[in-house]
Amino acid sequence: MPQEGILGMGMLRMALRRIEPSLISLYRHVVEPPPPNLKGDRDIEYSWIAAHMPSGPGRALDVGSGTSFMALIAARRGFDTEAVDLHPANWPYAHPNLHFRQAEMLTIGAALGSFDLIICCSAIEHVGLGRYGDRPNPDGDLEAMKILWKLLRPSGRMLLTIPVGLDGTFGALHRVYGPRRLPRLLEGFAIERREFWLKDDTNRWIPGEEDSALRSPAGPSLYSIGCFMLRVAQ
Repeated sequence: MPQEGILGMGMLRMALRRIEPSLISLYRHVVEPPPPNLKGDRDIEYSWIAAHMPSGPGRALDVGSGTSFMALIAARRGFDTEAVDLHPANWPYAHPNLHFRQAEMLTIGAALGSFDLIICCSAIEHVGLGRYGDRPNPDGDLEAMKILWKLLRPSGRMLLTIPVGLDGTFGALHRVYGPRRLPRLLEGFAIERREFWLKDDTNRWIPGEEDSALRSPAGPSLYSIGCFMLRVAQ
């Protein structure tokens, strides 16, 4: 490319960087629901999983991996990591310990073997609702958790993040787990650690008590977050 073209591209990039914050702010103003809303939910979930992820060696499974980098963290921690999602992975990276399998969560099973670590970040609440093209199944989340229970080794750990609040299913968007459905979801697991986050009056996520989180308002664009470290109950 001629020198003039290179300089022109550089100036264009600088101009885009200057206006990018304004474009992001405009996008959020148009697209985001009014506060309180879910803004920043992935910051809480990803940071919690990263903070509680053990080190390998071993086998790890990231179900509903989507575009997150949790499987990459597991691979870098020394796990031979299998990521599973309904849609193809489009990662801008590759790692020798990281592999991808395109599959529906309810179809994975014994063929994958067993795992020392299972990651399920904001995925189980969508299973069976059809939002991402899976087959409708009102108890798809409960069936998927039974599959994961079978895949988790007795000495293994599962890191799970889910919407919590007053029980409800909001169209094809998601389920929210409260006093009624949460015990059904976690049946067969023992809880080693739990943590809950709620939105405050300024739309910031803050740590909260379990009782407050499970009884907090929930809807299509608002819920609290529950983070769990699980093992197979003895």
